Amino acid sequence: MEYRKIQAAGPEFSRIIAGAWRWHTVAGETVDTLVRTSLDCGITTFDHADIYGDHGNEEIFGRVLRAAPSLRQGMQLVTKFGIRFPSDKRPNTWVKHYDTSVEHATWSVENSLRMLNTDHLDLLLIHRPDPLLDPEVVAKAFDQLRASGKVLHFGVSNFTPHQFEMLQSYLSFPLVTNQVEISLTYTKPLFDGTLDVLLKHRVSPMAWSPLGGGALMEGGADLFHKAADYNATYSQMALAWLLSHPSGIFPVVGTTKPERLQDAAGALNVKLDRQDWFEMLKVATGNDVP
Repeated sequence: MEYRKIQAAGPEFSRIIAGAWRWHTVAGETVDTLVRTSLDCGITTFDHADIYGDHGNEEIFGRVLRAAPSLRQGMQLVTKFGIRFPSDKRPNTWVKHYDTSVEHATWSVENSLRMLNTDHLDLLLIHRPDPLLDPEVVAKAFDQLRASGKVLHFGVSNFTPHQFEMLQSYLSFPLVTNQVEISLTYTKPLFDGTLDVLLKHRVSPMAWSPLGGGALMEGGADLFHKAADYNATYSQMALAWLLSHPSGIFPVVGTTKPERLQDAAGALNVKLDRQDWFEMLKVATGNDVP
């Protein structure tokens, strides 16, 4: 496994990140196996959000740490806040909306710490751009959380380049990532400035749905026809394609299968030829580059 700072002043993460968004669909002992398998193959960074699993996934993960507290020392925890939706667990919410207020940010962090059974978060992300986001308010919330030691680093998710730079201009410390959708099935961030602005700020992106929600694995014979030449699986080829980008993408692999985490870790051993990278882009998009 490769470990790298996601930003010069930011945390050091495993280059492959385990995404826990579906872990509520499996038994608790399977979650324990997923955590331990990740760590055994060098995947030390885990991606969460307060809303995953109808606000329950963080607690499920936290039970693993409650049973084995020493595991926390060798991992990095990422979570997100800002989305609120109607749920039996949130009876005062009657419409899906975004909330980036100081009060909600503080409450959400305190709740995530309690659910995850930890005293700090390595990285907190704003889950979605909020049309009512007041950057001065967010800066105040981040300053307070940082000063308290409850959150070490901050970033965003699904922000446009302009939204990223707007919020960064109000902060006295760097946003360390923008977690965005990017894969061979969704290549728009390569061309719309999303990755360019992160390169400008020397910030690496996190990539959610790096395997296109599994769509890449279906009928991928043309896309991955050189997999045998690289002694790689289809998923390793897809991840290696992302890992090749100079922005230093950190793919977030969401799976409930321990063997797929092991497979993903092997993607670091695949070094794509530049022409093969462009050939995969051509097959995925159906066009040569201009």
